[in-house]
Amino acid sequence: MMPFAGGPESLSNGTLLLSAVAAFLYLLMLHRPPSWRRTVVKTGSVALLAVLAQVEGGPLLLIAALALSAIGDAFLAQDGEKAFLGGLASFLVAHLAYVALFAGVGAGMEILVVQPWRLALPVVVTLAALPLLRRLLPAAGPDMRLAVAAYAAAILAMMWSSATVAAPLVMVGAAMFVVSDAILATAKFLFAPASRHHAWAAPSVWVLYYLAQVAITFAFIL
Repeated sequence: MMPFAGGPESLSNGTLLLSAVAAFLYLLMLHRPPSWRRTVVKTGSVALLAVLAQVEGGPLLLIAALALSAIGDAFLAQDGEKAFLGGLASFLVAHLAYVALFAGVGAGMEILVVQPWRLALPVVVTLAALPLLRRLLPAAGPDMRLAVAAYAAAILAMMWSSATVAAPLVMVGAAMFVVSDAILATAKFLFAPASRHHAWAAPSVWVLYYLAQVAITFAFIL
């Protein structure tokens, strides 16, 4: 049973399948050195979700957020601080696009009063993120501290704005996004280079991140 009209050969279902295949291939290539093939499959995974959103008539801000995320993936497929900062900047703008999207379609903060259960995920995520941020900022160093703080503010704003959207799947996707980024930041700034924790951190980051993008995309186009 395919999520969109038609079989696997339809444009929407075919695009989704190609995206999933690219995501799986990148999972297999996670620990390989940077290469054009590795960059293509990583970037293509979410870029194809942007194409899917376009084909299905999704909101422009959703398409923009997915496209910006794909650009961020292209940066993060490379090594080095410049590539990391490029990825950070791309995802920061992507999160701001998501905030604008969620705020535009959401019911406002009033829904959090009427349906207080929606506060659970944002509160838990925020309470977990703040002490982590206190550890990350000193470890990031003076050159990265402001960028990391700005990014953390943007992704927490995305988390809270997602709670105002009627479809709970958006909030679930946002929470997976935050957890993925928290693991990524912990691995980069707090794990030692030779730590055995990198073995599980990298695949966890990718799987959570990709599922987050799929969840948010599906919430708006299905």
